[in-house]
Amino acid sequence: MKHGKKHRAEVAKSLPEWRDEFMSYKALKREVKLINPIRFNSNGKKRSRSWPTEEMGFALLLARELDKINTFYIDKEADYIIGFRELEIRAENVNGNEEMLELQKEILGFHSEMVMLLHYSVINFAGLMKIVKKHKKRTGAYTSVYSFYMPRVLQQPFFSTELLYNLIRGCEEILDRLSPPSHP
Repeated sequence: MKHGKKHRAEVAKSLPEWRDEFMSYKALKREVKLINPIRFNSNGKKRSRSWPTEEMGFALLLARELDKINTFYIDKEADYIIGFRELEIRAENVNGNEEMLELQKEILGFHSEMVMLLHYSVINFAGLMKIVKKHKKRTGAYTSVYSFYMPRVLQQPFFSTELLYNLIRGCEEILDRLSPPSHP
């Protein structure tokens, strides 16, 4: 299965309200196809390439897509930090089994949504790597797009998932504390 189909299938599995927040792989692929492919001169060497308008269009769209992904990721991460703190406080003050069961259900749902955000990060990163590879293949070299974006991508908020992992582990710890000890 081609990456574009996989990307669409993964986006379709996500929460409906998140679907527009994923990288627009199709639009980026369309921009790559607008770039004139690498040309060779009569002695078989690559012709020098300048940054044509089509390539600038690709770079601008890529920057907008990165901004969209990061904005969504940062907003969700901020919501999860606040939500986690609230769940911690509620877990410390839980009274009775019914309230505890309700809190456990909420924590599981919260945990599940954070795992989906990790998945969001992975899908977008994979798409980004694929589109940069397509760009390289089309242009024949790692041009400025690659050298400019790839070092920065590895430092983008959507790729830096350590905080999210810590929140997920924190939810698991709260659930462990709320669960009654099992007897063998």
